[in-house]
Amino acid sequence: MQAFTAAVLGAFGLYAGSWYLGLIEGNFALLLFLATVVTGLYWLAERFYFLPQRQKAAAEVQAQAVQRKAELQKLGIAHDEVDVAAVQSKLLAQPWWLDWTAGLFPVIIAVFFLRSFLFEPFKIPSGSMIPTLLVGDLILVNKFVYGIRLPVINAKITSGTPPQRGDVMVFRYPPKPSMDYIKRVVGVPGDTVAYINKRLTINGVPVVTQPMPEYFDESMMRYFKQYEETIGDKKHRLLNDDRQPAFVAGIEDFPGREACAYTIEGVTCKVPEGHYFMMGDNRDNSLDSRYWGFVPDANIVGKAFFVWMNFGNPKRIGSFD
Repeated sequence: MQAFTAAVLGAFGLYAGSWYLGLIEGNFALLLFLATVVTGLYWLAERFYFLPQRQKAAAEVQAQAVQRKAELQKLGIAHDEVDVAAVQSKLLAQPWWLDWTAGLFPVIIAVFFLRSFLFEPFKIPSGSMIPTLLVGDLILVNKFVYGIRLPVINAKITSGTPPQRGDVMVFRYPPKPSMDYIKRVVGVPGDTVAYINKRLTINGVPVVTQPMPEYFDESMMRYFKQYEETIGDKKHRLLNDDRQPAFVAGIEDFPGREACAYTIEGVTCKVPEGHYFMMGDNRDNSLDSRYWGFVPDANIVGKAFFVWMNFGNPKRIGSFD
């Protein structure tokens, strides 16, 4: 078992190392699921086989010690130099290969259930959601509000509440589902979303926006026009860059492309059933549904709702809309 366990742990280490070095495209959900299954099997084996075997061996040592003590007393010897407790402790000790498998199972399964069904942490890697979310923000994502999904295959097992306009949502990037993206929901199934001359319209009704003081982006050392936008009952801030044109450049040939009309002034799309139209709050610096299309329901990961840490700016901690 030692050699087999070393091979299993080595395989996990090789996978993680190759992923870290960029040699393969990793899947953390799959890795965590496999780790849970493997350590769970070891935990069951430890609980119902290996531990009873060690306990049996320790009990035999105790019985032999009692017999030996009786024989020594017959010979007039009152002290036995064998440290029975130390021998039993050694026999009962968990070997390294069980310590690194069965011993880790309670922690791994707790992380697995927490991450798969309740809350998952993410790190904001880009500025597409500025000013709502900044680069380096560590956020929590609610995994059950839109319906609980099975890990790895992402199949929904509870209905939950459908995503609402204005929600900040994490999803699997449609052109490359192994990547997670975060944007704001601006269009739900059946909506007609238009972004013309940098103004958002939903179902023919212009979204209410109010000018705000300019936003200073420290990373770019530039000021940007800032507005407060109200989608449904949710208010949030957004940025516009006057240097960027209104038309959408670099459009991909995505599924449902025929539902969108592109002009020099922007884009208008009819959101298909079971899909969502996503946009970043940093409107002129966001690669979103305008470029690569709609997000299918099957790609939804969860609703982002809380910044739990930003090591460069701890004041960022708190909820957001």
